[in-house]
Amino acid sequence: MGLRDHGPVEPRVPLAQARVLVAGLGVTGRAVAGALPGRVASVVTVAPDDDADVATPSDDAGRAALLARADVVVTSPGLRPADPLLVAARAAGVPVWSEVELAWRLRVARSGGRGPAPWLAVTGTNGKTTTVEMLASILAAAGLRTRAVGNVGTPLVEAALDPDLDVLAVELSSFQLHFAHTQQVQAGAVLNIADDHLDWHGSSEAYAADKGRIFERAEVACVYNAGDARTEGLVREADVTEGARAVGFAVGVPGPGMLGLVEDVLVDRAFHAPDDAVDRLTTAAELGTLTDLAHLAPGDGPTPPHVVANALAAAALARAHGVPARAVRDGLRAFRPGGHRIQQVGALDGVAYVDDSKATNAHAAAASLAGFAPGSVVWVAGGLAKGARFDDLVARRADRLRAVVVIGVDPEPFTTALARHAPKIPVLVVDPGETDTVMRRAVDAARSFARAGDTVLLAPAGASQDQFRSYAQRGEAFADAVGAIVAGA
Repeated sequence: MGLRDHGPVEPRVPLAQARVLVAGLGVTGRAVAGALPGRVASVVTVAPDDDADVATPSDDAGRAALLARADVVVTSPGLRPADPLLVAARAAGVPVWSEVELAWRLRVARSGGRGPAPWLAVTGTNGKTTTVEMLASILAAAGLRTRAVGNVGTPLVEAALDPDLDVLAVELSSFQLHFAHTQQVQAGAVLNIADDHLDWHGSSEAYAADKGRIFERAEVACVYNAGDARTEGLVREADVTEGARAVGFAVGVPGPGMLGLVEDVLVDRAFHAPDDAVDRLTTAAELGTLTDLAHLAPGDGPTPPHVVANALAAAALARAHGVPARAVRDGLRAFRPGGHRIQQVGALDGVAYVDDSKATNAHAAAASLAGFAPGSVVWVAGGLAKGARFDDLVARRADRLRAVVVIGVDPEPFTTALARHAPKIPVLVVDPGETDTVMRRAVDAARSFARAGDTVLLAPAGASQDQFRSYAQRGEAFADAVGAIVAGA
């Protein structure tokens, strides 16, 4: 999707003289509104929220009047491109920016007189947060001042204004990238592409195109998943800075110019840092081993392939920044994932209870299920489908299932796929009923199916907002329900 599809990019006046309309007052909108005073001529916020300066106009005349007093609109990721205010802005010739674009324009020089901190950025359908946090751990192990920012942790606009950071580890969603126009990452990675958020983007092609915008103008490297042809295709289509290289990663033996896995060793055949003393065309730099990732495996099992892939992607971005191999190893050893990512929250009668509430789409749930033995999982699934179907997920992972407990206000996309591709697997649908008790009822039902040696796995494959505020609250409800049955046993 080219820039011409997004309307004008530049405001009619320099940013310092611009009247900025901030659309939406979620976490992003509030961070933007807080960063702008003193850096632009004026700021007006618009949202249904009572805290906004102006309520969102519901008519064409109201939107036109509001936009007549704006030189640029900075939109929150929750607003779709088809939102009437954003459509009206583009029609009126008012540029629409995401927080990413604004952060790029506002970034400040680092203390000591150096230029703005470079960005190492990650996007993809799944694994973004883990990869960015791994990357930040690696950069910190190299002695660099950094933070995991963007779609995780600190809002990007705040981090871009911090003069004390050496480099930013940036997670970018497709929503954020849609209205990003001029950012130039030092290195960017697309981890994988699977259909998601089709209700927001309108099509699989539009979704993938927005992910691919991370590669535009990349300076050093475009990192892609050698096991996902769509990510390599996005590199081929990107208009990068002269000299930028395509660098693949693979959970297997890497070719020249790639990172990968040789037996149990993570290796680099793409970058030659001064401390390696290797010829990258004929040998490989050792970055670490699977033992360095063993703490990220569920229970006592092997490290899941998607965890290895995330580590390799993080290593590629760090190496593009010039980080030595030993810092990759040290950073991976030190990394500890955030909550709700394949996290065991309890055990009872030989059954482990694992919270992977962050598996909010089919691709993530498939990766989660793949880490367990055949026939050993009681799967707690369900939530907002976001326009997706689950036939491929169930067909690929039916062998892992002992039973399925379906939550959510619309179980049909899940039950239909299960009936079609796993007809012999017991399925229980939890009545939405009282949201406060839904997870306790789901865990009780899962316990009735489980046998010693099994895992009850919350990997919903759907978003949480039909019954919970967030995936985190959903995971906490699961952990609380498990804690209650363990305490009462």
